[in-house]
Amino acid sequence: MQRNDLAAAVRLVFDERQLLHRPESYFRRGAFVPHPEQPERAVLLRDRLLRDGHLLTAPRDHGLAPILAVHDADYVSFLQTAWARWCAEFEGDRPAVPNYHTSRRRGRRPEGVVGQLGYHSTDTACPITAGTWEAIYWSAQSAIEGAECVLAGEPLVYALCRPPGHHAYLDSSSGFCFLNNAAIAARHLQQRYARVAILDVDTHAGQGTQDIFWQDGSVLYASMHLHPADYPPYFAGYGDEVGAEAGEGATMNVMLSKGADDTAILTALDALLAAVRRFEADAVVVSLGFDMAADDPLAEVAFSSGGFAEAARRIASLARPTLLVQEGGYLGPSLSENAATFLSAIETASPGKAP
Repeated sequence: MQRNDLAAAVRLVFDERQLLHRPESYFRRGAFVPHPEQPERAVLLRDRLLRDGHLLTAPRDHGLAPILAVHDADYVSFLQTAWARWCAEFEGDRPAVPNYHTSRRRGRRPEGVVGQLGYHSTDTACPITAGTWEAIYWSAQSAIEGAECVLAGEPLVYALCRPPGHHAYLDSSSGFCFLNNAAIAARHLQQRYARVAILDVDTHAGQGTQDIFWQDGSVLYASMHLHPADYPPYFAGYGDEVGAEAGEGATMNVMLSKGADDTAILTALDALLAAVRRFEADAVVVSLGFDMAADDPLAEVAFSSGGFAEAARRIASLARPTLLVQEGGYLGPSLSENAATFLSAIETASPGKAP
């Protein structure tokens, strides 16, 4: 049923061009499998939230400057040109997937597109296709527009970012992510808010976001996620990773066990919220994953719809200007319902104005 109190609805930022990235498959656990990060997931979320009366806004084009405030210029240039260069070198329209990777310990950036594809990728989960650059560019612009709305005084905004971003590093793609939308938004918010907390509630550790702000004490990165010892991203997101130099103490990872239920997940969230309060954040960016749902294709925890609603209410209790940035959440039966439940709960519980 459509809402009547449209003036109180959460603003939803999304651009149709975000649907142009259409990966078919990726290599996982020894086999090529259908790629779960499909355009349909964004369509389901958008359409369900529009039926609830949330307000759809298309992002303005804020250009490359906010993206380059976070990402390496050579990497961004590579993403812009990779598909055309790939097609010029190889016949056909097969996706650009790396077959070489570097550890970066002594790796040099090569000149050819094949070498650069490996240099700027950490896995096979980010194939580049004809529409990839447009999709990831407008996903980032949605995050930037959401940040602009918060800067203008809106207390709560939802950026429906697809493709997602929290696995993307300064200069490389990873885990379905090319540009780190949450990091870009957090840096953009620092035009007004000196101290920004990124609260990551996706089932995977956002190791890209962690890495970007590893030495930056002005941005708190606080994440709860499945233990990475035997779950992506495997190599980061452990409890003893706390940042370094100026950023020491500004990274926090709370790990969940497989099968974690509402009680365990909400207990982990409480620890993150306490960290945000201690940090005295001026604004909050939520890396919002619905892939903690029990029926999500990639989840190994069991968060219920009621759990998502309670998590939303607890996040609202921070009473800070808040930007929700969509991360994971795949084509499970409860995806769109969990999104609707979360937004309804956080909107209802929010104080209604920025402090």
